[in-house]
Amino acid sequence: MEAEQPVTTFADRVKAYIALTKPRVIELLLVATIPAMLQAARGNVDIGLILLTLVGGWMGAASANTFNMVADYDIDQLMRRTRRRPLAKDTVTVNQARIFAWVMMIASVLFLGLLAHSWLAAGFVVLTIWFYIYVYTKWLKRRTWQNVIWGGAAGCMPVIVGWAATTDNHGGALHAGWSSWIQAIILFMIIFFWTPPHTWALGMRYREDYEAAGVPMMPVVKPPLEVTRQILAYTWATVITSLLLVPAAGWIYAVVAVASGAWFILMAHRLHIGVKNGTPVKPMKLFFLSNNYLSILFVALSVDAVLGWDTVAQMLS
Repeated sequence: MEAEQPVTTFADRVKAYIALTKPRVIELLLVATIPAMLQAARGNVDIGLILLTLVGGWMGAASANTFNMVADYDIDQLMRRTRRRPLAKDTVTVNQARIFAWVMMIASVLFLGLLAHSWLAAGFVVLTIWFYIYVYTKWLKRRTWQNVIWGGAAGCMPVIVGWAATTDNHGGALHAGWSSWIQAIILFMIIFFWTPPHTWALGMRYREDYEAAGVPMMPVVKPPLEVTRQILAYTWATVITSLLLVPAAGWIYAVVAVASGAWFILMAHRLHIGVKNGTPVKPMKLFFLSNNYLSILFVALSVDAVLGWDTVAQMLS
């Protein structure tokens, strides 16, 4: 006789679909999109546009994350960290998840285009989903330890989506000088350089999981000392890049960028020295710290942008 399938309630099914969207990952959408939009329209807060962009961006991110779970269905069943995901537990079927992902993507595009009045932002969402699934998940993730470096570009796109929505709606005041899209690129690069140390710290903790699933994450294929050396290098790159935004921001962002950056670098150095000396290390400390660092940095930028005080460049001119 076949094993009886567990009966799930409507509430369980709703929770499963929410879990497909990876709510904790989507937090990055909020952390990145809001400060980008506030800085793009520095001193001019458009709450309505921000909310519309967040909802549209959330649906796009939910689509990408669901497509990711569909593509990773086989390896999610092999890793302790992912065995409780809805598809791995068969709470939702692969076909149901695929349909949900398509619906969310179409809804995101229509929402951003028709309600947020930014087809450019909608186009960036589609590009992000394609890149995340076909370039990162299906190509890079299972083939090279550099998967996180290049695949992480998908996680940087919320700032571009937010910047596009703002410039499409308030473009008349935003196209003068270098401070428009160059700032968006700097924000993009902050997250781009931040992603490897953040993810490799997690990979050090769950090395056996990735190895069992055949995913060549850097902590699986490289010795620990090389991993922490790379973590340190990318941490420095993150902090240096964050300082490039100082001229276009005020003193609040400048102070926080220096202080939080020094904190981030110090903790990365401690992890590297610990591994170098052969002492027990706790990479998850750096993982959680990296989350706090990015949140603090972008909250400071948000406050700075809302206040709209003179930028550092203006103060020095």
